Amino acid sequence: QVQLVESGGGLVQPGGSLRLSCAASGFTLDYYAIGWFRQVPGKEREGVSCISSSDGSTYYADSVKGRFTISRDNAKNTAYLQMNSLKPEDTAVYYCASDLRATLNPAEYRYWGQGTQVTVSS
Repeated sequence: QVQLVESGGGLVQPGGSLRLSCAASGFTLDYYAIGWFRQVPGKEREGVSCISSSDGSTYYADSVKGRFTISRDNAKNTAYLQMNSLKPEDTAVYYCASDLRATLNPAEYRYWGQGTQVTVSS
């Protein structure tokens, strides 16, 4: 059974950092791209970052470039999103997703985690 489980969310002050993890089971992450997305109530799910399986190419939304870093550890079957210099507007539920192609379009991912809440507030 394919499963993705996010962890690492929480409450952080503006300017702080969090690292989200996405642990995969039921399939080998080596052959799949990983995407991170976020969603706030009443808004569409937004692509934050993704990383390819083939050469590790990474892509970022303009809103997080220079602050967030995506990575993967295939040996641990886990992907990460390091989030630095967090802002209140980064507050959202963050989801990881996986499929064959790295893209920031959520419609192109079949496998999703349950999400983890990130709240940036003083």
